[in-house]
Amino acid sequence: MSLQTSLDTIQTPLAAAASECRPAVPKVPSGPFSAVSAMVADRLLRRAVARLPLRLVYPDGTVIGAADPSEPALVIHRPDALARRIGRYGLIGFGESYMAGEWSSKDLTQVLTVLATSVADLVPSTLQWLRPIAPAFRPRWRSASRHQARRNVAEHYDLSNALFAEFLDETMTYSCALFGELPASSADLAEAQRRKIDRLLDMAGVQPGSRILEIGTGWGELCIRAAARGARVRSVTLSVEQQRLARLRVAEAGLSDLVQIELCDYRDIDGCYDAVLSVEMIEAVGYHSWPEYFATLERLVRPGGRVAIQTITMPHVRMLASRNTHTWIQKYIFPGGLLPSTHAIATITEHHTGLRTVDMTSLRPHYAETLRLWRKRFLQRRDALANLGFDDVFGRMWELYLAYSEAGFRSGYLNVYQWTFERENAW
Repeated sequence: MSLQTSLDTIQTPLAAAASECRPAVPKVPSGPFSAVSAMVADRLLRRAVARLPLRLVYPDGTVIGAADPSEPALVIHRPDALARRIGRYGLIGFGESYMAGEWSSKDLTQVLTVLATSVADLVPSTLQWLRPIAPAFRPRWRSASRHQARRNVAEHYDLSNALFAEFLDETMTYSCALFGELPASSADLAEAQRRKIDRLLDMAGVQPGSRILEIGTGWGELCIRAAARGARVRSVTLSVEQQRLARLRVAEAGLSDLVQIELCDYRDIDGCYDAVLSVEMIEAVGYHSWPEYFATLERLVRPGGRVAIQTITMPHVRMLASRNTHTWIQKYIFPGGLLPSTHAIATITEHHTGLRTVDMTSLRPHYAETLRLWRKRFLQRRDALANLGFDDVFGRMWELYLAYSEAGFRSGYLNVYQWTFERENAW
């Protein structure tokens, strides 16, 4: 059975689901304060770009920034609206302005890469202290309750299986791939995803008879590949849509006797396993829950067993700043999430658990390539997405999300690791 047939088998009312998740772009801020903050934002933007390999192109033909026309250009269609949004809401406003069509770029990823490379210098140090106290930037802390965790997951992963199928490959794997060579083509993506999963399984020591726990099912490819080795797999997810399709894919592979997929919070899991695997899931649990997350991994793996995770990271200084701010990604893409730093993970595991690092491998260039291919496929399928009920605002929002993420990895602002731990033997 093909992936499309599987999707048809569990089809839900897509138009209704899409209408519920269509983002509404806030109105352009108005009033005297917005006018003043817009003037400040416009000056800061022009001053910042003047020092960067970037061009601002205005409706009247004015060009600010690099003289070289080959440098990427940010084309501003509504200068006042963009300035007002940035002045009131910072980078959230910058993203909302793109969603509203107030600026564009033929080189979106390149523009964002330049900005990501210089992110620490875009706002003068004399003004950066205002970020944590300004209402627009305050974090909207949500409790780490099980109910809230499920709602956060549903807002992204339960949008529509058909949506993700439009730009992911046949494995339906929504995390960094591992390519043989870079750059790659879309034809290489499925094999690169399998290569990534196999490496993680190898590092975890998965073999026939292994008792495996996966925290964060995705759409089931890791379950399938682990069970194909003869392992017994228990996988948990908070996404109803992912569980439905993952179970169907496992059944189609003839592996239902070896795989159990449950709708369950990771904190409620019991048992003891030879290996615990978790791919790009820690990013969703929230800053305050990281110690509990690693304590749970330690509790669930046997002494001498291995924990293998794949995690996106950001520099520790930026993480400390981000945990006290509300971001565009949190507002529109991943509510309740925060990227950890390697320092945070190392500190928690070394000082508060018996998990000890045995391997730590960066896949950073591979994630940039993965995202490039996802965005290419996403743009190619915009008409199909519209037929599913996802409008132009949603399309621009996700195009920005994918380009923003790719830029993060290309600039070095973001990284991603396959990180393997071994639980120390109990004394």
